[in-house]
Amino acid sequence: MLLMSASADFAKDREECADQLVGLATCLPYVGGEGKSPTLDCCTGLKQVLQKARKCLCILIKDRNDPNLGLKINATLAMGLPSACHAPANISACPALLQLPAGSPDAKIFEEYGNSTAASKSTSVASAKANSSSGSSAEMKSDGGRRRWVGVELVFGLLFLIVSHLLLSSL
Repeated sequence: MLLMSASADFAKDREECADQLVGLATCLPYVGGEGKSPTLDCCTGLKQVLQKARKCLCILIKDRNDPNLGLKINATLAMGLPSACHAPANISACPALLQLPAGSPDAKIFEEYGNSTAASKSTSVASAKANSSSGSSAEMKSDGGRRRWVGVELVFGLLFLIVSHLLLSSL
C-alpha cells in the first residue's frame, strides 16, 4: 500500500512538473554532454524552475534513466547545472523533497553528489564561473538558434511521453 502511495505521488509530481520542464529545454544539450556550458536561455529557464518548483529539477534527475523519456541526461552535469548557472539550489535536499527513502538507489545519487561537491566546492564554482561567462553567449550566437529548437522539440517529446505514460498507467 505504501508503494502505491509513493508511486501515485511521483506520478502527481511528474504531472505538476510537465509545464516547468519546458523551461529546461535549452539545457538538454548541456546535461546530455553535448555542450561545454549551459546557454543563457538554459540558465534563465533553470532559475524560473527553481523559483516556481524546485522539486522539478530533482524529478528530472531522478528519472534520468527512464527509457520512456527517450533522453540522455548526465546526472552529474544535471546536478551541477545550478552551480554553472549561478542559481542557488541545494541538490542534496532532493531526497527529502521527493520523499525518497534514505539509502535508496534514487536517494544515493543525490547524497553522493552532495558529498563529492562539499569537498571540491571552491574549485567547481571557479571553473563553472569561467565556463559560463566565456561560453554562453558565444555558443548561443554561433548555432543560429538551432539548438533552441532541438531542445524545444525534445521537451515536447518528453512531455508527450510523460503524459502518455500517466494516461496509460491510470487505465
